[in-house]
Amino acid sequence: MDAYQLHPIGYIRSPYKQKFAIPRQPRLVPDAKARLEFCQEFCRPDFVRGIEDFSHLWLLFRFHETADKGYSALVRPPRLGGNERKGVFATRATFRPNGIGMSAVKLEGVEYKQGKLALLLSGIDLLDGTPILDIKPYLPYSDSLPDASAGFADTRPETEMTVSFSEQAEQQLHALPQYEQMKNFISQVLKQDPRPAYKAQKEASQSYGMSLDDFNIKWTVDGLHNHVTEIKQQK
Repeated sequence: MDAYQLHPIGYIRSPYKQKFAIPRQPRLVPDAKARLEFCQEFCRPDFVRGIEDFSHLWLLFRFHETADKGYSALVRPPRLGGNERKGVFATRATFRPNGIGMSAVKLEGVEYKQGKLALLLSGIDLLDGTPILDIKPYLPYSDSLPDASAGFADTRPETEMTVSFSEQAEQQLHALPQYEQMKNFISQVLKQDPRPAYKAQKEASQSYGMSLDDFNIKWTVDGLHNHVTEIKQQK
Protein backbone atom coordinates (compact mmCIF):
# COMPACT_ATOMS: atom_id res chain seq x y z
CA MET A 1 0.00 0.00 0.00
CA ASP A 2 1.11 3.54 -0.68
CA ALA A 3 2.04 5.57 2.39
CA TYR A 4 1.58 9.31 2.82
CA GLN A 5 3.00 11.71 5.35
CA LEU A 6 0.75 14.43 6.74
CA HIS A 7 1.89 17.28 8.95
CA PRO A 8 -0.35 19.55 11.06
CA ILE A 9 -0.84 23.11 9.90
CA GLY A 10 -1.99 24.10 13.39
CA TYR A 11 -3.58 22.97 16.64
CA ILE A 12 -6.92 23.60 18.31
CA ARG A 13 -7.08 25.36 21.68
CA SER A 14 -10.43 24.17 22.97
CA PRO A 15 -12.46 24.31 26.20
CA TYR A 16 -12.80 20.51 25.99
CA LYS A 17 -9.89 19.14 27.98
CA GLN A 18 -11.13 15.54 27.91
CA LYS A 19 -13.17 13.46 25.47
CA PHE A 20 -16.06 13.21 27.94
CA ALA A 21 -18.65 15.96 27.32
CA ILE A 22 -17.53 16.78 23.77
CA PRO A 23 -20.66 17.01 21.58
CA ARG A 24 -20.90 14.19 19.05
CA GLN A 25 -21.17 16.56 16.10
CA PRO A 26 -20.16 20.19 15.44
CA ARG A 27 -22.46 23.16 16.07
CA LEU A 28 -24.63 21.30 18.60
CA VAL A 29 -23.11 23.58 21.27
CA PRO A 30 -22.95 27.06 19.67
CA ASP A 31 -21.14 28.59 22.67
CA ALA A 32 -18.21 26.16 22.36
CA LYS A 33 -15.50 28.61 21.30
CA ALA A 34 -11.94 27.77 20.30
CA ARG A 35 -8.81 29.00 18.57
CA LEU A 36 -6.96 27.37 15.72
CA GLU A 37 -3.34 28.40 16.26
CA PHE A 38 -1.20 27.94 13.16
CA CYS A 39 2.24 26.34 13.21
CA GLN A 40 5.08 28.79 12.63
CA GLU A 41 5.50 27.78 8.98
CA PHE A 42 1.94 28.95 8.26
CA CYS A 43 1.86 32.07 10.44
CA ARG A 44 1.53 34.48 7.53
CA PRO A 45 -1.72 36.32 6.77
CA ASP A 46 -1.31 35.33 3.10
CA PHE A 47 -2.42 31.78 4.01
CA VAL A 48 -5.87 32.99 5.10
CA ARG A 49 -6.37 36.00 2.82
CA GLY A 50 -10.08 36.13 1.92
CA ILE A 51 -11.13 33.54 4.49
CA GLU A 52 -13.34 36.04 6.35
CA ASP A 53 -15.64 36.09 3.32
CA PHE A 54 -16.86 32.67 4.49
CA SER A 55 -19.08 32.17 7.54
CA HIS A 56 -18.16 28.50 8.06
CA LEU A 57 -15.15 26.28 7.46
CA TRP A 58 -14.41 22.59 7.13
CA LEU A 59 -11.60 21.41 9.40
CA LEU A 60 -9.82 18.16 8.58
CA PHE A 61 -8.12 16.82 11.66
CA ARG A 62 -6.47 13.85 13.33
CA PHE A 63 -8.12 11.88 16.14
CA HIS A 64 -4.86 12.16 18.03
CA GLU A 65 -5.96 10.47 21.27
CA THR A 66 -7.41 7.36 19.64
CA ALA A 67 -5.40 6.95 16.41
CA ASP A 68 -2.77 4.74 18.09
CA LYS A 69 -5.48 2.36 19.33
CA GLY A 70 -6.07 1.04 15.82
CA TYR A 71 -9.36 0.66 14.01
CA SER A 72 -12.34 -1.65 13.98
CA ALA A 73 -14.54 -2.79 11.10
CA LEU A 74 -17.62 -2.63 13.33
CA VAL A 75 -18.46 0.11 15.84
CA ARG A 76 -21.37 0.95 18.16
CA PRO A 77 -22.81 4.40 17.30
CA PRO A 78 -24.04 6.35 20.37
CA ARG A 79 -27.13 7.39 18.38
CA LEU A 80 -28.21 3.75 18.50
CA GLY A 81 -27.70 3.52 22.25
CA GLY A 82 -24.43 1.63 21.85
CA ASN A 83 -26.41 -1.58 21.29
CA GLU A 84 -26.15 -2.00 17.52
CA ARG A 85 -23.08 -2.47 15.34
CA LYS A 86 -22.45 -0.59 12.11
CA GLY A 87 -19.53 -0.60 9.68
CA VAL A 88 -16.98 2.04 10.58
CA PHE A 89 -17.29 3.63 7.12
CA ALA A 90 -21.05 3.99 7.70
CA THR A 91 -20.38 6.12 10.81
CA ARG A 92 -18.27 9.02 12.04
CA ALA A 93 -16.63 6.91 14.74
CA THR A 94 -13.10 7.81 15.85
CA PHE A 95 -11.55 4.35 15.40
CA ARG A 96 -10.76 4.68 11.69
CA PRO A 97 -7.91 3.25 9.58
CA ASN A 98 -6.34 6.69 9.09
CA GLY A 99 -7.77 8.42 12.15
CA ILE A 100 -9.00 11.42 10.13
CA GLY A 101 -12.08 13.45 11.06
CA MET A 102 -13.86 16.47 9.63
CA SER A 103 -15.86 19.20 11.27
CA ALA A 104 -17.87 22.13 9.88
CA VAL A 105 -17.49 25.07 12.29
CA LYS A 106 -18.33 28.76 12.38
CA LEU A 107 -15.59 31.31 11.71
CA GLU A 108 -15.78 34.18 14.20
CA GLY A 109 -12.68 36.04 13.11
CA VAL A 110 -8.98 36.08 12.28
CA GLU A 111 -6.29 37.16 14.74
CA TYR A 112 -2.74 38.14 13.84
CA LYS A 113 -0.57 39.40 16.68
CA GLN A 114 3.20 39.51 17.14
CA GLY A 115 3.76 37.14 14.24
CA LYS A 116 1.22 34.60 15.48
CA LEU A 117 -1.81 33.69 13.35
CA ALA A 118 -5.05 32.18 14.68
CA LEU A 119 -8.64 31.61 13.60
CA LEU A 120 -11.39 32.26 16.14
CA LEU A 121 -14.07 29.55 15.91
CA SER A 122 -17.34 28.50 17.52
CA GLY A 123 -19.60 25.46 17.53
CA ILE A 124 -16.56 23.21 17.73
CA ASP A 125 -16.52 19.56 18.78
CA LEU A 126 -12.76 19.07 19.06
CA LEU A 127 -10.52 18.11 21.95
CA ASP A 128 -7.91 20.59 23.10
CA GLY A 129 -4.67 19.98 21.22
CA THR A 130 -6.30 18.42 18.15
CA PRO A 131 -3.92 18.61 15.14
CA ILE A 132 -5.51 20.30 12.12
CA LEU A 133 -4.44 18.87 8.75
CA ASP A 134 -6.30 21.20 6.39
CA ILE A 135 -8.96 23.93 6.16
CA LYS A 136 -11.49 24.38 3.38
CA PRO A 137 -14.28 26.97 3.06
CA TYR A 138 -17.82 25.69 3.50
CA LEU A 139 -19.76 26.24 0.26
CA PRO A 140 -23.55 26.27 0.84
CA TYR A 141 -24.48 25.66 -2.82
CA SER A 142 -22.31 22.53 -2.93
CA ASP A 143 -21.99 21.27 0.64
CA SER A 144 -25.61 21.69 1.74
CA LEU A 145 -27.82 18.93 0.31
CA PRO A 146 -31.40 19.44 1.58
CA ASP A 147 -32.69 16.26 -0.06
CA ALA A 148 -29.97 14.00 1.33
CA SER A 149 -30.87 11.17 3.73
CA ALA A 150 -28.74 10.02 6.64
CA GLY A 151 -30.04 6.67 7.82
CA PHE A 152 -29.93 6.24 11.59
CA ALA A 153 -28.51 9.79 11.99
CA ASP A 154 -31.11 11.53 9.81
CA THR A 155 -32.18 14.09 12.41
CA ARG A 156 -30.39 16.42 14.79
CA PRO A 157 -29.92 14.65 18.13
CA GLU A 158 -32.28 16.11 20.70
CA THR A 159 -32.84 15.30 24.34
CA GLU A 160 -35.43 16.42 26.86
CA MET A 161 -32.72 17.13 29.42
CA THR A 162 -33.13 20.23 31.57
CA VAL A 163 -30.46 22.08 33.56
CA SER A 164 -30.46 23.96 36.84
CA PHE A 165 -27.70 25.46 38.99
CA SER A 166 -27.30 25.28 42.75
CA GLU A 167 -26.94 28.51 44.73
CA GLN A 168 -23.25 27.76 45.17
CA ALA A 169 -22.76 27.18 41.43
CA GLU A 170 -24.59 30.44 40.62
CA GLN A 171 -22.32 32.36 43.00
CA GLN A 172 -19.24 30.77 41.44
CA LEU A 173 -20.50 31.70 37.97
CA HIS A 174 -21.26 35.30 38.97
CA ALA A 175 -17.62 35.73 39.98
CA LEU A 176 -16.58 35.16 36.35
CA PRO A 177 -16.32 38.02 33.83
CA GLN A 178 -17.76 35.67 31.18
CA TYR A 179 -20.70 34.69 33.43
CA GLU A 180 -23.47 34.57 30.82
CA GLN A 181 -21.42 32.84 28.13
CA MET A 182 -20.10 30.22 30.58
CA LYS A 183 -23.55 29.47 31.96
CA ASN A 184 -24.95 29.03 28.45
CA PHE A 185 -21.99 26.88 27.46
CA ILE A 186 -22.41 24.53 30.43
CA SER A 187 -26.17 24.30 29.84
CA GLN A 188 -25.74 23.50 26.15
CA VAL A 189 -23.20 20.77 26.91
CA LEU A 190 -25.40 19.12 29.54
CA LYS A 191 -28.55 19.29 27.39
CA GLN A 192 -26.71 17.10 24.89
CA ASP A 193 -26.50 14.44 27.66
CA PRO A 194 -22.77 13.62 27.38
CA ARG A 195 -23.12 10.40 29.36
CA PRO A 196 -22.34 7.06 27.68
CA ALA A 197 -25.50 5.39 26.37
CA TYR A 198 -25.42 2.62 28.99
CA LYS A 199 -25.31 5.23 31.77
CA ALA A 200 -28.25 7.16 30.32
CA GLN A 201 -30.39 4.03 30.58
CA LYS A 202 -29.99 3.85 34.36
CA GLU A 203 -32.79 5.28 36.49
CA ALA A 204 -30.91 5.98 39.71
CA SER A 205 -29.49 9.44 40.42
CA GLN A 206 -25.87 9.73 39.25
CA SER A 207 -23.05 12.20 39.90
CA TYR A 208 -20.50 13.34 37.31
CA GLY A 209 -17.61 15.72 36.79
CA MET A 210 -15.96 17.23 33.72
CA SER A 211 -13.35 19.80 32.76
CA LEU A 212 -14.41 22.76 30.62
CA ASP A 213 -11.89 25.52 29.98
CA ASP A 214 -10.08 26.00 33.29
CA PHE A 215 -12.98 24.77 35.41
CA ASN A 216 -14.05 21.54 37.05
CA ILE A 217 -17.82 21.17 36.76
CA LYS A 218 -19.76 18.82 39.03
CA TRP A 219 -23.40 17.89 38.52
CA THR A 220 -25.98 15.24 39.26
CA VAL A 221 -28.42 13.60 36.87
CA ASP A 222 -31.84 12.54 38.07
CA GLY A 223 -34.01 11.24 35.26
CA LEU A 224 -34.05 13.97 32.62
CA HIS A 225 -32.70 16.71 34.88
CA ASN A 226 -29.11 17.92 35.32
CA HIS A 227 -28.32 19.89 38.47
CA VAL A 228 -24.96 21.68 38.51
CA THR A 229 -23.60 21.66 42.06
CA GLU A 230 -20.10 23.14 41.76
CA ILE A 231 -17.97 25.15 39.34
CA LYS A 232 -14.42 25.34 40.61
CA GLN A 233 -11.44 26.90 38.84
CA GLN A 234 -8.52 24.53 38.39
CA LYS A 235 -5.26 25.55 39.98
